[in-house]
Amino acid sequence: MFKTIIEHELKNILLSPKFPAIFIVCALLLIISVYVGVHQYKSGIRQYETINQLTNQEMRESTSWMSLTTKAHRKPEPLQIFVSGINYDIGRYSPVNQFEQTKLTHSTYSDEPVYAIFRFLDYTFIITVVLSLFTILFTYDSVNGEKEKGTLRLIFSNPVPRVQFIFAKFSGIWLGLIIPIMIPVLISLLLVLLSGVPLKGSDWIKLVSLIAVSIVYLTFFIVAGVFISTITKRSSISFLVSLLIWICFVFIIPRAGVILAGQVVNVPTIAEIEGKQDRYSKDRWDKSMKESQQRWIERNKGLDRLSESEREAYRDEKMWEWMEEEDKERKMVEADIDKNNKLLLEEVRNKKAIQEQLAFMFSRLSPVSSFQLVAQNIAGTGLNLKNRYEDAINQYRAEFNTYKEKKQKESGDIGGIRIMIDSEKGVKIDTDREKGTLDISSLPKFAAAPYQLQEGLSLAVIDIGLLSAFTILFFAAAFFFFLKYDLR
Repeated sequence: MFKTIIEHELKNILLSPKFPAIFIVCALLLIISVYVGVHQYKSGIRQYETINQLTNQEMRESTSWMSLTTKAHRKPEPLQIFVSGINYDIGRYSPVNQFEQTKLTHSTYSDEPVYAIFRFLDYTFIITVVLSLFTILFTYDSVNGEKEKGTLRLIFSNPVPRVQFIFAKFSGIWLGLIIPIMIPVLISLLLVLLSGVPLKGSDWIKLVSLIAVSIVYLTFFIVAGVFISTITKRSSISFLVSLLIWICFVFIIPRAGVILAGQVVNVPTIAEIEGKQDRYSKDRWDKSMKESQQRWIERNKGLDRLSESEREAYRDEKMWEWMEEEDKERKMVEADIDKNNKLLLEEVRNKKAIQEQLAFMFSRLSPVSSFQLVAQNIAGTGLNLKNRYEDAINQYRAEFNTYKEKKQKESGDIGGIRIMIDSEKGVKIDTDREKGTLDISSLPKFAAAPYQLQEGLSLAVIDIGLLSAFTILFFAAAFFFFLKYDLR
């Protein structure tokens, strides 16, 4: 009888008039999403290579170590094809020099706002929204529908244990839905392979993990549909209840969690932080300028007793020493500003972390949030993507500035400018001692550490546990309520 019930469920699903239409739509959406993702990935790689070439060319054309700047670029990852996460929301590169703080700018959505309106269609969205609804449409009447057709009493006219029936019912639905869904998923993977996207062994492991979690997620909605069907008498009611629960899980609870966390924990805006940084920077430079003016007054004291030629000779002898002192003072000011900026950003990041954890805690009342967080953590496109790159760029910025300072000392290029105005000789301008183009062959290159699956799984372990717990809980509830179900 167990095998008969499974075969019955497979026939109900595969021979249903709605199955071909729904299956074709879902398959097309999956394949189209991967095709678009591959196109965006290749476009991102081309932009990445072009911007890198332009940046390197600008550095090769520089003539002063003092004015040398560069950019750190975020390289597109292959897994963004399937899970875009916040990949298109955050910037693609950041300036790297001693004057500007690390800030990723020029995101895809800021440069091409039309994509921000409609967003990108990816694998995660289709699994989260489309296929979860697909499973609801085939499970909302799995038990009460049999009762309405009279087949439930017919089945139990035989000595069939209720536990065996509900387990066979679930197994048949699972096989009838999951296996067909895997066909377009495998076609999508083949499309990526044929498109020449460079997938490493670790990327394939991530993809297999993502598909496994997707199966668990869809299994939850299958058992949820069976559960709702066991606690309602009519299929029309179970459909409305299933649809309401689906809307709450997919749309309302995740967004409500974020809104609630935003009300509980107040995080300063970027504009407020930048305003504080600019204000401190201005005050610190004003103070430095006043101190510099006072130092120049002290340096020129007593020179009026010397002849003009003696004054000029003395200044020529001391000028580079004074400029080195001024350069040292400038570096101290920059270090103070940099330290203040880091403290402000660290404070904001800590508050954001608290807000994010609170938002996750509230939104995890929905298994949809757990699935999305797991998918993003596996692919490396979650909220930690921005922090991961900013930390890597900050580390590179320190290496870059240290290398610059070393080269400045070796070449005598301290970035000073000496302007002299003489009534007889006119205006005389002395710039850095370094002339010609720079040798940047040994300049450190930016390269962010590759994202490891172990890191993603360590972040996702809570959500994997919650998703599994939701599935087991609803499965157990379906068993419990069906044991008391009125077959009449």
